[in-house]
Amino acid sequence: MDQQTKAELKHDNFIDATTHGLSWASENRRSVIVTSIALLGIILILVAGFVFYNNRSQAASVAFGDAMTAYQAPIAQPGQPIPVGMKTYNSIPERAKAANALFLSAADKYGMTPAGKNALYFAGLTSMEAGENASAETTFKKVADSWDSDLASLAKLSLAQLYRSTGRSPQAIEIYNQLTAKPTTTVPAGLAQIELAELYEAQNQPEAAKKIYAQLKDKDAKGPAGVLAAQKLNPAPAGAGLPPQAQQ
Repeated sequence: MDQQTKAELKHDNFIDATTHGLSWASENRRSVIVTSIALLGIILILVAGFVFYNNRSQAASVAFGDAMTAYQAPIAQPGQPIPVGMKTYNSIPERAKAANALFLSAADKYGMTPAGKNALYFAGLTSMEAGENASAETTFKKVADSWDSDLASLAKLSLAQLYRSTGRSPQAIEIYNQLTAKPTTTVPAGLAQIELAELYEAQNQPEAAKKIYAQLKDKDAKGPAGVLAAQKLNPAPAGAGLPPQAQQ
């Protein structure tokens, strides 16, 4: 078959394919239009959703930042001059209550955003600082059930601290064991074990605490938890490291 014949065949095939495509499109014009409109609608919805989420995330970050500013405001000291325009509070509970209202507002409005989820956790912290233990416990439990394992583990750690401070050590011990079994980036197993050992020390159970410290020291001698455990097992004598005149 010569080149001219091949070219004519290819040309005819191209025409046939194009004619078939045009014919199909003509016969199915309504279906094509409906499908195109549907795809365009989906794209517009996705774009709008992305823009909306970004706007919400930015607003959430601003609200969270305002709450953190209040949370980090200084406590006024008697006789200490206050710079013009600086917000201060008379006590830690007073500051915690003010910040708590802002954190709760951010969490209520932007709960689906990362900043909104963090705001809920800090709402628990500020409730605890304000002495509102029931509210703090409810909030920590809610965050602890979150799908965000890092944030959930922080909430569990804070919940354990709340249990310790309110005389519910068995519940705190249970949480520390859970955190040890399922460590996260924010709450490594070593940290949970150190907290557990310190709880035993506070309960006048030194042998139980020493057992945990010894295990941490052997398991992770150079890690933060292992180093701290070694220090707990062998505390430096009072005045160690000070110049001779200071030890006298």
